Amino acid sequence: MATSFKDKIKAYFTAPDFMKRFIVMMVGVFFMGFFLTFLVEVDLGTDPCTFMNLSVSDRLPISFGTWQLVLNSFLFIFVILFDIKQIGPGTLANMTLIGYIVDFFRWVFSKTIPEYYFKTFPYRGVIFVAALFLFIIAVSLYINANMGVSPYDAMPQIISDKVLKKVPFKFVRMAYDFMVIGIGILFGGHPNIGIVLMALCLGPVISFVGGYLNKHVFRLMKN
Repeated sequence: MATSFKDKIKAYFTAPDFMKRFIVMMVGVFFMGFFLTFLVEVDLGTDPCTFMNLSVSDRLPISFGTWQLVLNSFLFIFVILFDIKQIGPGTLANMTLIGYIVDFFRWVFSKTIPEYYFKTFPYRGVIFVAALFLFIIAVSLYINANMGVSPYDAMPQIISDKVLKKVPFKFVRMAYDFMVIGIGILFGGHPNIGIVLMALCLGPVISFVGGYLNKHVFRLMKN
């Protein structure tokens, strides 16, 4: 296992398109955090992981970004132990940056954007739809750069591969996301229909958008 991981890391840095994919991955990570900030502020639904982490961090004397880093660091240990091949430069970028990007832009928005834009319709609905669409594109850029996945996303794959081998992965992933939503509720979070819809639909939509980008954008990068 160590040899295969070492070979994978070597392949990352020696690939002729490494810098292009690294830049795309970093752009994806930055805009995931940026547009996630809008989704958090309008409070009409985020991805299950963000919902849980916001709920937990609200109960603790630490920021969202710090709690997200702590949780991902804990999960990172399991990924190293059970499926180290899922780790790459994108893993570290995701687990260390997105939470703090959200913290930073929430602070910026609190100083620059009137609160009623996030709390009043139709502004709230328009911001939600636009931010969700752009968030999905950012996630697709990150995923299709193929530079490793976040510890949170690696865990259901490990569960599927190592424990629930006969259960289709999509069902494992949905159960995993709903379990995370349940943890968020236990910590005082208030779920809404947007969160449930994301748990059910975000994966397929990201796969669809990612397929389009992989065909029409990443193909051009390789030329």
